[in-house]
Amino acid sequence: MKVTAAFIGLGIMGYPMAGHLANAGVEVQVWNRTAAKANTWAAEYQGKACESIAATVDNADFVFTCVGADTDLTEVYEGSDGIIANAKPGAVLVDHTTASAGIAEKLAQLARARNLEFIDAPVSGGQQGAERGQLTIMCGSEPDAFSQAKPLMEHYSKALNLMGPVGSGQKTKMVNQIAIAGLVQGLSEALHFAEQAELDVRKVVDVISKGAAQSWQMENRSGTMIDGEFEHGFAVDWMRKDLAICLEEARKNGARIPVAALVDQFYGDVQQMGGNRWDTSSLIQRLRKKG
Repeated sequence: MKVTAAFIGLGIMGYPMAGHLANAGVEVQVWNRTAAKANTWAAEYQGKACESIAATVDNADFVFTCVGADTDLTEVYEGSDGIIANAKPGAVLVDHTTASAGIAEKLAQLARARNLEFIDAPVSGGQQGAERGQLTIMCGSEPDAFSQAKPLMEHYSKALNLMGPVGSGQKTKMVNQIAIAGLVQGLSEALHFAEQAELDVRKVVDVISKGAAQSWQMENRSGTMIDGEFEHGFAVDWMRKDLAICLEEARKNGARIPVAALVDQFYGDVQQMGGNRWDTSSLIQRLRKKG
């Protein structure tokens, strides 16, 4: 029997993710706030663009969402026209939004009351990872729901793990963002120091990337940081949204994350420089400007 999936939210991540499902032979129905985007997707992937969320999810075995933040999730999941009220009993709801653990837990409770399964499944890998089908997905759910949805998520992932009950996926994504914040700031300071010391910065990177300083950020972003190119995916505005979630969760669980808090302020400086849509490696511009 052919699997039917609904996909809500066709931004820079959701558009290619839904495309991978369609290319794998899944019958995909889509909805997007901007109807033209849904129509374009449907024409490209021979899927179906729907006029409402209710119509999109009505007969879907799986419902995938990839929207902006907690408020967007409330809008698409709750209410008489939302996903939970209109999904068929037994459907598995998979949310790829980076959001709070609290909203995931709330939506899971509402879903269970209507005989639906819910998985919080934030992703890492950015636009490039989504387009290449090479995302890392960290999930929170019951094991059975994860087992059902796993074969579909594998179409656009390179790493896919169940981290624990609902909310665990979002908390794992917070760990990811905290780690990235410190790494990018460290790399920015290192490159800026090399520039100020009048070293051959590319040669420096080539040497130190062979040792303990090596990281994904160094391998994939140092060159563009040196060149001042910041059009490579995950935007500063989004990172600040994510770090706000991290800081709020840390206040709840007692974790001390002073570096993440400081880097969040640094990203605020980048926004004031007009870098809202620059990618997260743009932290180096703040040092260049202040230097």
